[in-house]
Amino acid sequence: MGTPDFAVPVLRTLLADHQVVCVYTQPPRPAGRGHRIQVSPVQGFAELHGIDVRTPRSLKAATQQELFAALAVDIAVVAAYGLILPKTILEAPKLGCVNVHASLLPRWRGAAPIQRAILAGDTQTGACLMKMDEGLDTGAVYACHATPIDDRTTAASLHDRLAEIGSDLVREYLPKIASGAIVPEAQPDEGITYAAKIDRKETRIVWENLAELVVRQINAFSPNPGAWSNLAGERLKILTAVVVPGAGLPGQSLSDDLVVACGAGAIRVEKLQLAGRQILGAADFLSGRSVPVGTVFT
Repeated sequence: MGTPDFAVPVLRTLLADHQVVCVYTQPPRPAGRGHRIQVSPVQGFAELHGIDVRTPRSLKAATQQELFAALAVDIAVVAAYGLILPKTILEAPKLGCVNVHASLLPRWRGAAPIQRAILAGDTQTGACLMKMDEGLDTGAVYACHATPIDDRTTAASLHDRLAEIGSDLVREYLPKIASGAIVPEAQPDEGITYAAKIDRKETRIVWENLAELVVRQINAFSPNPGAWSNLAGERLKILTAVVVPGAGLPGQSLSDDLVVACGAGAIRVEKLQLAGRQILGAADFLSGRSVPVGTVFT
């Protein structure tokens, strides 16, 4: 049970090691500039491998719960599915439902653990394999694997790393769960945080912040939805940047190679993208457009 790219490595592992009788994923939806109907990455992968795919909009109806129970599965593996699983669904498999979650629980329960970990300046995060209950990522945990976060870690790179860690957890621990060789441990009561869904208002760059915080904001939203600022009336996404020495009015260009002042310190922009255009390195961008010293990003 999964939907986005994050869930595909988990499904790939399950196919290699186990019998997958069915895949549940979010229904096809309009996407892109043309609003063409697209299936989820998980659906595309499952159909390519000839697996039965179901795309209910909800699992609350008794008919959907009966259809799920009729599969008579041993276990359901969930990874970024996006639908609430009612108690009836959670209890239908013989071994219950296990979830691959992209944080070191109980830190960052909820919708956006990858982005929140970067924004908060966490120096590490990870993925957990958890036995699901009716709470929001509150279930007992079978295992976690940690991975570091540094000032070059973007949401995209961390997403891909955690997806592979999640698939490794499934490969290593699912047989142990099936044999009863491992028992999940309850999450501690201390250290609980919630990773609220990203609000578009959070993606506008706050140049008055410390340079380190601006880089965190850029990294957390790179490449999508993208941290952005206005440049001469055009929306500009900044996708990667580094902290450098510098001082000036927040948002002011300090040099001819895209060094921009923050509330304290400055950043050097490395990759950026104008709305509707391709992603460019700073040098390529500047070869076609001048950003003089004193230009203000707003």
